Amino acid sequence: MSRSQSYQQDYIARIRYSNALPPPPCPPKLLDIPNTGLSSGQYTSAKFSARLAREQPLNIEADAELGMPIDLVGIPGVFDGDESAIQALPQPPQLSPADRALMRPPNALGKSTANASQASFLRRTEYITSSTAGSKNMFESSNSSNTMRLRKKRAKGNVHEDDPIHITRNILKGFNLAYPEDAYTGPDTTENLRPANIDVEEKRAWKNPKNPHNDKLELIDSYPLLPDWDAIPDTGSYAMFKFVAAPVKDASSASTYDPRLDVSILRLAGETIEDRARFAQEQELYKQDPSMHPPLPWFHYEFFLPSDRAKVSAIKRNFSTYNPDAADLPFDETVDEDGRPRKFFRYENVRTYETQSQVSNLNDRFGDTVALALHDPKIHREGDKLREGELPKGAYFYPIGQKSHIRPRRPGKVHMVEEFPKIDYLEASGREPDEEEVRKREAERRVYDVEGGEV
Repeated sequence: MSRSQSYQQDYIARIRYSNALPPPPCPPKLLDIPNTGLSSGQYTSAKFSARLAREQPLNIEADAELGMPIDLVGIPGVFDGDESAIQALPQPPQLSPADRALMRPPNALGKSTANASQASFLRRTEYITSSTAGSKNMFESSNSSNTMRLRKKRAKGNVHEDDPIHITRNILKGFNLAYPEDAYTGPDTTENLRPANIDVEEKRAWKNPKNPHNDKLELIDSYPLLPDWDAIPDTGSYAMFKFVAAPVKDASSASTYDPRLDVSILRLAGETIEDRARFAQEQELYKQDPSMHPPLPWFHYEFFLPSDRAKVSAIKRNFSTYNPDAADLPFDETVDEDGRPRKFFRYENVRTYETQSQVSNLNDRFGDTVALALHDPKIHREGDKLREGELPKGAYFYPIGQKSHIRPRRPGKVHMVEEFPKIDYLEASGREPDEEEVRKREAERRVYDVEGGEV
């Protein structure tokens, strides 16, 4: 073999990196998992680890307290029946923006589209200005048709989506699409803006709406979404109460539903010393953080039901606006001290309830929760003409300013700050609002009249 012949040899360098981390406190658990290869990518998904967690049994010997000793000694009021100190806050504090990424579900982990806009190092390289976006077309053809297309595209790109005028034009476009006979076609001024152009596809979608997820669904009927200004009470909004337990026996069963629940009455019964102190504490927290929901007093309520179940339909008719004082209604009658006859429906006291939790929507009564009622006058009458004072067809929404969960008051002595006299029976009947109630209703209606004209 000749000495001048050379050979190529790779240089192998052994480099050892130090690991300053301490060893794990327990040896790793080796699991027998199927080996399907790395091409499927199943080992990197959240579903794979979740399935392993479900299949592997827990080999843990839990003690009586499950590893979490709880010492109730020192917590005020626990042994006296007051569990408010260990219950969850009725108005939990707002989550810090730095902790929102930790609340993502497992199926959102590893996806670049999930909260990627909040991390600068995860954003893709993209053009974010209109001038840069328009520069991509500077080398295109300059014929007449292409030039007109570029002008329209550039004019559209110069308008930002968060521009107030752009938002107003698109809102007006939605109204003109629903009510073309009221569309504004005059000159475009600062006081009278012309809406955005309506495309042919938008008109076709409005006439023949389709479900984006199921093409087999057909639209049977539609209702315009309208407010019912005449039904706004003197308090400005309605209150929604939810019973923690069924108020009457077998009320949760559909076959034995008690129709008296539809016309039941809740009456204020007062508030306790603890409720008054809780309300004062919530007021202090609201002063420190006005972004929270405004606090509400914690009241106790008396629950009343009609004595006669057969008079429920008559009570509904008396409380409605359709001939409420008809002579054929089965009123309970009596004579007052002056000898004048008085008609009413008798209610009896069922039990007293206390507020378990509540939240208010007084800052935005139409934004968070509303009640919706579908109304079609053709169902209850013949002909197409509306009677005087009758509402047109629509889905009418009503503001909900308070949502409360109530439960039966626990037995024992209750220390009341202000307690109304207990009433065993009520005599209730519908009537027209008096002058003071009408004045309060008009004042609440003017709150929603942002333009200062008639509602």
